[in-house]
Amino acid sequence: MTAPAAPATPKLALSFIFITVLLDSIGFGIILPVMPQLIMEVTGAELSRAAVIGGGLVFLYAAMNFFMSPVMGNLSDRFGRRPVLLLTLLAYGLDYLLMGWAPTLAWLVLGRLISGCTSSTYSIANAYIADIFPPEERAKNFALMGAAFGGGFILGPVLGGFLGELGPRVPFYATAALALANATFGFFVLPETLAKENRRSFDWRRANPLGALRHLRNYPLVFGLVGAYFVFLVAHQSLPSVWAYFTIASFDWSQREIGFSLGFAGVLMMISQAFLIRWSIDIFGQVHTAYIGLTCAAASYLGYAFATESWMVYLFLLVGAGQGFLGPAVQGIMSGRVPANAQGELQGGLGSVVSLAAIVSPPVMTGVFGYFTASDAPVYYPGASYLLAGLLVLVSFGMFQPQLRAR
Repeated sequence: MTAPAAPATPKLALSFIFITVLLDSIGFGIILPVMPQLIMEVTGAELSRAAVIGGGLVFLYAAMNFFMSPVMGNLSDRFGRRPVLLLTLLAYGLDYLLMGWAPTLAWLVLGRLISGCTSSTYSIANAYIADIFPPEERAKNFALMGAAFGGGFILGPVLGGFLGELGPRVPFYATAALALANATFGFFVLPETLAKENRRSFDWRRANPLGALRHLRNYPLVFGLVGAYFVFLVAHQSLPSVWAYFTIASFDWSQREIGFSLGFAGVLMMISQAFLIRWSIDIFGQVHTAYIGLTCAAASYLGYAFATESWMVYLFLLVGAGQGFLGPAVQGIMSGRVPANAQGELQGGLGSVVSLAAIVSPPVMTGVFGYFTASDAPVYYPGASYLLAGLLVLVSFGMFQPQLRAR
C-alpha cells in the first residue's frame, strides 16, 4: 500500500477522494432494499421482528465503528491518509463477500462487526479536505463529499432494487466487487496529502472514543456543537434504519420501489450538497445555512410520520433534501477551530459521534416501529419512528442556537 503516488495537488486529490466516497456510497446503498428479505430468509422471522433484528445489526455495525473511527483517524494522522484508506477499502470488499455467502444470522452478525471496523473511509476523506484546503473553503468541499455520498445513493439503492430481484445476496457480491475495484484504483492513483512535518505520534489515550471526544473539549465551541449534532444524528439515523420496513408496512412497496425512492433521495442530496449549499453559504453564511438544514429536517420527518399516500413521501423527500446543508456547515465551523495535525483526530471523533448515534438510534427507531406494527399493537402506526425523529430535530435546534450564536 506504499507505492509511489501522484503529487497531491488539491484538484487531483479532491477528484480521487470524490470517486472513492461515491463508490463506497454505492456499496452502502445497494444493500438497503434487500436487508428485510435477507434477514427474513436467514431467520424465518416476520417483517416486524425482522425490523428489530435489522436494528440490532446496525447497532453492532455502529458500535464497532464507534470504537474504530478514532483509531483510524489517529492512524491517518500518524502514517498518512493513503495507506489507512486503502487497507480499509480492501478489508471492506472482502467482508462483503463474507456477508453475501452468510448462511445463518451468526455469519451475518460477524460480517457486520467486521464492516463496522473498516468503515472509516468517510472520515479520512474529510481529513483529506482539511489537508489541502484553507478553513474558509472547507465547508464547500465537505459538501462535495456529501454530494458523492448522495450520488452513491442515486445508483446504489436503484441497483440494489434491480439486483435484489435476482436474490437478496446478489447486491452484497456487487458491493464487494465495487470496493475491491476501488481499492485497486486507489493503489495506483491515490496521492498522499498529509505532509510528514504535520504528522504526530500515535497515542492510545487519544485514539479511543472517550479520549478523542475528551480532547475536543480543548475547543469549547467544537465540543458544544458536537453535542447538538449528536441529537440531530439520532433523528437522522431513522431514515436508513426504518425506511424499507416503513414503506413496506405503509404502502406495500416492493424492493424496486424502495430502491427508486432511496435513489430519488440520493439525487436530491447530490443537488443539495454539490450546488445549493455553495449558494447558501455564499449568501447566508455557515450559521444560517445550518439553521436551514435543521428546519428542513424537522419538516421532512414529521411529514413522513403523517403521510397517507406514496406521493406525499416523495414530497417530503424533496423538503428533506435541505437537511444536507447541516453537516458540511457545522463541519466547516469546527474544522476552522482545529489545527492541521489534529484534523484526522477531529474527523475520527466526529466519526465516533456518528457511530454513537447509530448505536443509539436504530434499536430505538426499529423498536418503536416494531411495537406499533406488531399484531398486538395498541395502535397500528408505522410512522411512529418518524414522529419521534421530528421531535428530536426540534430539540437539536434548541441546542444548536447558543453554540452558533457564540461563534
